[in-house]
Amino acid sequence: MLEGVELLFVMKTHYAVSCVTAGHSTAGQNPRHVSKSSPHAREVHMSALTMTRPENISNLLALDEEYAVPEIVVRNAIQKDWQGECARALKDPEGFWADYASRFVWSRKWDRVLEWDGVHHKWFTGAKTNITINALDRHADSDRRNRAAFIWLGEDGSERIVTYGQLHRMVCRFANGLKSLGVVKGDRVIIYMPLTIEGAVAMLACARLGAIHSVVYAGLGHTALRDRIVDAEAKIVIAGDVGFRRGKTVDLKAIVDEAVEKLECVEKVVVYSRSGVELSGPREIDFNELLKFSPVCPAEEMDSEDPLFLLYTSGSTGKPKGVLHVHGGYMVGTTYHLENYYDVGDRDIFWCTSDIGWVVGHSYIVYAPLCAGVTTLFREGAIDYPNPGVAWEIVERYGVTKMFTAPTALRMFMRYGESYPAAHDLTTLRVIACAGEPLNPEAWRWAQTHLAGDGKWGYVIDNWWQTELGGPTLGTPPTMAMRPGKCGVAMPGAEADVLDENNNSAPAGVGGRLVLKRPFPHMLRTVWRDPARYERDWQVIPGCYVTGDVAMKDKDGYIAVLGRYDDVLNVAGHRIGTAEVESALVSHPAVAEAAAIGVPDPMKGETIKVFVQVRADHVASDALSAALIEHVRRELGPIATPSSLEFVASLPKTRSGKILRRFLKAKEAGVDAGDVSTMEG
Repeated sequence: MLEGVELLFVMKTHYAVSCVTAGHSTAGQNPRHVSKSSPHAREVHMSALTMTRPENISNLLALDEEYAVPEIVVRNAIQKDWQGECARALKDPEGFWADYASRFVWSRKWDRVLEWDGVHHKWFTGAKTNITINALDRHADSDRRNRAAFIWLGEDGSERIVTYGQLHRMVCRFANGLKSLGVVKGDRVIIYMPLTIEGAVAMLACARLGAIHSVVYAGLGHTALRDRIVDAEAKIVIAGDVGFRRGKTVDLKAIVDEAVEKLECVEKVVVYSRSGVELSGPREIDFNELLKFSPVCPAEEMDSEDPLFLLYTSGSTGKPKGVLHVHGGYMVGTTYHLENYYDVGDRDIFWCTSDIGWVVGHSYIVYAPLCAGVTTLFREGAIDYPNPGVAWEIVERYGVTKMFTAPTALRMFMRYGESYPAAHDLTTLRVIACAGEPLNPEAWRWAQTHLAGDGKWGYVIDNWWQTELGGPTLGTPPTMAMRPGKCGVAMPGAEADVLDENNNSAPAGVGGRLVLKRPFPHMLRTVWRDPARYERDWQVIPGCYVTGDVAMKDKDGYIAVLGRYDDVLNVAGHRIGTAEVESALVSHPAVAEAAAIGVPDPMKGETIKVFVQVRADHVASDALSAALIEHVRRELGPIATPSSLEFVASLPKTRSGKILRRFLKAKEAGVDAGDVSTMEG
């Protein structure tokens, strides 16, 4: 059994780490638990994205740094033979998913589990259900009716707890209210709500009626909201009057008023009022009036492949696309991963720090946790307001056991320092799962040390997926050894590969395009009103779904996702990932966050410019700038040395926490950045 884990940090290189452990392995695994420091620290960091010259690529993935699964996590986790689970899902996907799907309520069982023509896929064809029957009815009609479904918190310390029975009645009432407005199966409803229980109720009520909801993050501007209303041809808009963030009131109603002006497709605007705003005109309806209808509303019987929701991606470039997910496969796949990958069950208090405006909030605040009968905590507002330690106050107060957050949040916590988590009892926190951007090794190590007790009580794991994919696709499950800097292995149902520029499977340690070679149940079905856009993602490389990300794999199948394919720098013919440069910068004790972009250069093609946000206990200066540039040179070699560095108070990000390098590049070039509606204000 694992007796202990000790990380010995070697200062001369941020990847040179010694990990001293006793052996432990779980069924179906053969993890190694000894890290070997490279005697050639500089050689470790050459470009991870040089695809055509293997002699120049990074040796990062060849390093043996590995963090063994903490014994307490293994003891309390669902025991899974992940190698066997993945192998079975690939060998017999129909049998694998049919077995798991059988635990849900279906009014009619499927005729076939999978139909796939190489591009379009359907799951559980012929089956009938409604996701809300599995999310609400089967719990409200059981001993779980009085179990807390949601714990909602406000920035001001307010709290609301709603049981499964109460939530079921609220959803039925609101669904009947929507019926009174003429909402029927197939109608599109835009939801522009703050992160509240009422926002989740609106989603679930639409699903119960068979209406297709499209949640727009509350805070996007009126142009972005209007574009989504028009593209979805929405009949109803459900909106909050205000939201709250960092102690300030965000006027959502004014944004909605401007967005729907002269839009004939919008018949009614349902307003959830917290500020006492007065309704204006006959088109507006009070949200609370729709909660006065009967608490009995039978769920519309839906085909497994009937649309559940549209979610418009933020996108790095181009027009946001309406990703379409369906009732059956989405329900099965996302719930499987909640229970098995994230290891969340009815014994847990699960805190997802996302918002219902993003796919993580759809999958892991609303639908999968409710289908699994879990108690989910969520909080409106900023995770570091009113003080940098509020997150850890919440973990201690509610005994949070599993947490889902973003690398951006971990780096922010790291910037504030370890004194804040150290002031609270975090020993209930078994798993912290991270997704959204590449999780750099420094942030992982800091979180594992200061949030997870260096393995004394918890484990920080990484995972990767997209709006289009619905749920975890690559990751390190809580019962597998973590390799910092590497996201993990392909999850059951996913067949992932890294392809070189000739579309051949790249050898270990060589960067290339990350692709998926088969669909899975919770994957998107199409792009709303633009099926050709969906089809192109399967046709760029025949037989593969092109994710748009760049990655590398090691000899054991662990994959490091390095960023978007467009986030690749080409310096004098050397392809360098922005994530590698940024990770080198963040390894310096003065750096909180960093972004790297390419600047056109007549000699080299591109040079590298970096934007740096310093930690609270450091001051920007010319001397620090020079030191950071030299630090990158030592870490990555001369080719990756930034030509210039700019200190910034903050980095431009989407509201889901992804750095908008496109905005930085446009600003640097003095050109229009295009659609930045998803950028956090």
